[in-house]
This record gives sequence, C-alpha cells and structure tokens, in this order.
Amino acid sequence: MITIDCARALQQAGLTWRPASGDSFSIERPGFDSEVFTVSEMTIEAHVFDTGTILGFNGTTEWALDSLALEDALWLPREDQLRSLLRGTFRSLHRLGDDRYRVSVRVQGADEVFEAGTAEDAYGTAVLMLIGLSGEGRVAPAASPTDS
Repeated sequence: MITIDCARALQQAGLTWRPASGDSFSIERPGFDSEVFTVSEMTIEAHVFDTGTILGFNGTTEWALDSLALEDALWLPREDQLRSLLRGTFRSLHRLGDDRYRVSVRVQGADEVFEAGTAEDAYGTAVLMLIGLSGEGRVAPAASPTDS
C-alpha cells in the first residue's frame, strides 16, 4: 500500500480523486491516523453534488460520522491506478529485494528510474515527476483514473 506521505505529496501536487468502489482512503482528521477505509456501495458511498463530493458512511452505527467531505479524505491509490496514471511513459517495475522496488519510465526520450520501499511509492514518485513536468508544460498532465 502507498504510504500516507507519498499519497499526501500526490494530493498536494494536484492529483485529483473521483471516488469509485474499491478505492482506499484515510481520513485527514485527528484520531484517524492509522485507519484505512474502502469505498463500497454497501458501507461507504461517494455522493456527488454541485457543491462537491461527500463520502457517506452507510450503516455505521458505531460511529458518530455520517459523512465526510472529500477534502478531508486522502486517496490511497492502488498500484494499478498509479501505473495507469503513468500511461505510455511506463516501462517496467522490478523488485530489487524484500524491501525495494524500481519503476522505470521514459519521458521525452530519456529513461527515469524511481526506487522506493513499496511498488506503490515507486509508482507514486514517478507520477509526482510527471505532474511536475506537466506544470512546466513539458508533458501532458496526468489525470485521475475514472475507473478503479
């Protein structure tokens, strides 16, 4: 799973999230530090309004939380979602050992390599690079996947 730090960096860089069933997220509020939630029509459902997206918690009687503004949620993208954000730049993923992964991408004819402790963080770091380049007008910006 992607680390909170990497997910937060992606969010701060401008990666947007359109919640879909199966997506994981954490709540950016005190007291929810290690909790991971999953969007599911049965328990947590995304409700889209003109004013924004709300995550509704269905049937969670043990909580005093009925809904959550999307701004208070931190998307924890899966490996496949991050790979799809790399689009045609993605070249390979290699496991370097028990605790390291390397993602290779090709941007403007040059190979770039990103290593991290999880495959998701290696992908996330590569996506961060693409977002940074898109701000410089060097590559097309990465868009959030609409399907999970």
